[in-house]
Amino acid sequence: MTVAALASRLALLLVAGVALVSGMAIGLARLGVDLPAAASHAADHGVLMIAAFFATVIGIERAVAHGSGGALLAPAGAAAGGLALLWRLPEPAAQGLFAVGAAVFLAVSVMILRRHVALHSMTLAIAAGALLAGHGVWLAGGSIDAALPWWLAFLVLTIAGERLELTRVLPPAPGARASFGVILAALLVAAAAASLRYPGGAAAFGWALAALALWLLRFDVARRTVRQQGLTRYIATCLLVGYGWLALAGGLGAAGALEPGAPLRDTALHAFTLGFVVSMVFGHAPVIVPALTGARVAYTPLLYLPLAVLHGTVAWRAGGNLLADPAMMRAGAVGNAVAIALFAVTMVTALWRGRASSIRD
Repeated sequence: MTVAALASRLALLLVAGVALVSGMAIGLARLGVDLPAAASHAADHGVLMIAAFFATVIGIERAVAHGSGGALLAPAGAAAGGLALLWRLPEPAAQGLFAVGAAVFLAVSVMILRRHVALHSMTLAIAAGALLAGHGVWLAGGSIDAALPWWLAFLVLTIAGERLELTRVLPPAPGARASFGVILAALLVAAAAASLRYPGGAAAFGWALAALALWLLRFDVARRTVRQQGLTRYIATCLLVGYGWLALAGGLGAAGALEPGAPLRDTALHAFTLGFVVSMVFGHAPVIVPALTGARVAYTPLLYLPLAVLHGTVAWRAGGNLLADPAMMRAGAVGNAVAIALFAVTMVTALWRGRASSIRD
């Protein structure tokens, strides 16, 4: 890896980190934590977390897989869109940057698919298309709520595609591929229906999420690797617990919790984004960070600490939502932020130990 390539990736990761911290601060302000500067960006919470942070990190990963510097235009667009929001540029400027980044991201994903035609690469390309669809809805004057089903589809299909790629989860059992294809198609149709606010669209989207969670629980090799030791067991634990949260988010969504203004919407969305997506990040980071930076991560059992804090505080937050207790929800949200900060510290420690080990070797 050249110095220029490493520097560009690190710069984009730094901007992604800014989007993450800003998005978390805004989320805390929305729940009543006294953060005046963040409160003024209340509407930007979901956009910064999904369209800026996650899209930047996933875009870097896909650019590395593609192997060309031009592919970094995808995460650069996502990162620039996040900065445009934080700098209070006109909203169309941020929307345009996000859309350009997503268009490049889709093009890169399609090129990877043409290079290697497989179910996982097709799923990843469809996920990229969902991201662009969400940005298109928003850019065309739709609300963030209208774009959200497409953005959630982008996240869940990216994770499903990466599980297919990283572990070849598909068994030779008859019908496994067909059932995955049916669920994928149902998810896309439901995302479109939910985005257009068709009656029952959000509930159908919830059913599709629940079905995908059950599929992953059934076929992911994590069910076997969780019996191993060290990093392999840690990753499997992150995955299995995350799939449980995805099933809960889908079940709540099927019951109407994904509708704007629903009483349990906070629980459904954060079971998905924190319980599921962030748990996937915790699990895959020890594998992906070395691929992006060339640095070695040394496994440490301390990785379980932020994982436990994350899931405990997501559950606490959900309990606060169920009991209509704002203080309990606020405490859970603070705990969510603490968990992510703990994970960052733990990963830096693991990278430092990995570097020291490499030097000794």
